[in-house]
Amino acid sequence: MPDLLLHICCAPCSVACIKQLREEGVEPVGFWYNPNIHPFLEYKTRRDTLRQYAQGIGLDLRERDFYGLRPFTAAVAADSDHRCGYCYTCRMEETARYAAQEGFARFSTTLLISPYQNRELICAVGVKMGERYGVEFVPYDFRPRFREGQEEARAMGIPLAQLGQTMDQESPAAYAALLAAQRQTLQERILDLEEILRQTDRRLATLRELQALPESPVPAPWTGSAFHL
Repeated sequence: MPDLLLHICCAPCSVACIKQLREEGVEPVGFWYNPNIHPFLEYKTRRDTLRQYAQGIGLDLRERDFYGLRPFTAAVAADSDHRCGYCYTCRMEETARYAAQEGFARFSTTLLISPYQNRELICAVGVKMGERYGVEFVPYDFRPRFREGQEEARAMGIPLAQLGQTMDQESPAAYAALLAAQRQTLQERILDLEEILRQTDRRLATLRELQALPESPVPAPWTGSAFHL
């Protein structure tokens, strides 16, 4: 039975990691769990791309398919500048939990290939979660093969960037742009609601005016002058 569960953030980052592990005689089992990736179309694109890639290279891929927008926004809304801690923790904890549940001795993550990630924090969180669930976290250093992996992924036609980025420090600019778009959407919805409220107020005012009008008797049809003999 394979002893290493490899958390995978996306297919491009996994290319060099899996290649290196196989060169070292380790056959990893991939694990997809990334509830911090938003919006949903980006999440789905990354997940589906990884599924196709895993099938193509004969990688056993396990999934915890959970799109966690609400938990993510609730966790980072108060301090989005320090969201990396939450993003690392939620993924490493679930990976460690699954590894323990399924009998893996060790786990690691493809996040360790990116020079843009906080390696020290990832490793600290990984070790902590490994101790919590009784599995070893392996702090591989895949970073020397980052460019190689990206180029190989590009050559294979694996998209390096889809609609956005994960809600961590991969791309602060993309994160800021997404937040700005979300604010704009919310502002537009607020304006729509305000217009609906104004229309409702006008209709209520019209109804009140109609209710305030004095009742005028309606003459019976036989009381007019045309009915006098």
